[in-house]
Amino acid sequence: MSTAGATAAAAAAAARKRREQEEEEKLTTYDSEDLKGWEFKIVRSEMGKFKNRQFVEQVCKEEAQAGWEMLEKFDNGRIRFKRRIERRAQDPHLQIDPYRTHVGMSGGALALIIVTAVLAVVGIVVLTIIALNS
Repeated sequence: MSTAGATAAAAAAAARKRREQEEEEKLTTYDSEDLKGWEFKIVRSEMGKFKNRQFVEQVCKEEAQAGWEMLEKFDNGRIRFKRRIERRAQDPHLQIDPYRTHVGMSGGALALIIVTAVLAVVGIVVLTIIALNS
């Protein structure tokens, strides 16, 4: 992948993230009655793992330990949860982070893998050119 290609991919990813954030803001509007006694979060999967029904069920089971209930699945990368505020009192006794917002590989780890792969390919190409010109 060229530098221009990597730049274009990064720009496309940023644009997608902005669209998703705008969509979430539109879909997650609450009035004061909705918020009374509830808290909300969105759990993300950078690799689109929520397309797998069993994975979704596992994540929901884990979140239920902290009192989180699935409200909706936006797409294969995002699920929205809610829970009663009173459940916070049990947080110190949990085996999981009740406020986790990512499952699977994080966006930073994915970006690191992509950058490493691109640099490896560029390095191989450079070494091949040097070897051919020697």
